[in-house]
Amino acid sequence: MRETKRRRLADKGWKTGDAKEFLGLSDQESAYIDLRLKLAEGLKARRIQQRLTQIELAKAMQSSQSRIAKMEAGDPTVSLDLLVKSLFMLGASARELAKIIVARAPLSSHR
Repeated sequence: MRETKRRRLADKGWKTGDAKEFLGLSDQESAYIDLRLKLAEGLKARRIQQRLTQIELAKAMQSSQSRIAKMEAGDPTVSLDLLVKSLFMLGASARELAKIIVARAPLSSHR
């Protein structure tokens, strides 16, 4: 959020913060969510880079398009294991996976 907007809201009595504060998450819970979102974003980026549709990826994984959409959205019903396996299936190396994990958090401007 821009600082000018933050100040304008504060002047009107609104409080601003991040999801961690709002939801009362521990550092560990926040780190887990960040990891899930990074992997989901990495999966989507890699799929798009390879010019695959969600349907094409789903067929290759013997899954459904809706499951791929959930994976890319960071849905909590998708295991980290499945996200990692999917990235490896798309040809990501362990080094590339590490780069995804240490990258700046996706959606960090929304927190």
